[in-house]
Amino acid sequence: MTDVDPAHYTYRVQWIREDEEYVGTVAELPSLSWAAPSQHEALSGITSMVESVLEDMVETGERPPQPLSDRVYSGRFVVRVPPETHRRLVIDAAEQHVSLNRLVSDRLAGV
Repeated sequence: MTDVDPAHYTYRVQWIREDEEYVGTVAELPSLSWAAPSQHEALSGITSMVESVLEDMVETGERPPQPLSDRVYSGRFVVRVPPETHRRLVIDAAEQHVSLNRLVSDRLAGV
């Protein structure tokens, strides 16, 4: 068995109207999905599939992806924007008496 806990992965279940089913997915393994008539079955199915895939990966010497929830984040990333957007953001920040970093951070957080 692997030292990666499948329960730490990022699962999502959503209704797909066109298919009239729920589909379970996992962010760390985007090629996997499981369709089922109920949310519970979709989550159960994708979870079981991930457990099986992780076991296969270990048996074949592949390294399973680290769960997003187990990663350490610095809180820093670079975003490139057009010069006019940069200028507008700097003006907005100045008018609100906050740093550009605070303004962008708040907007990304939906504040």
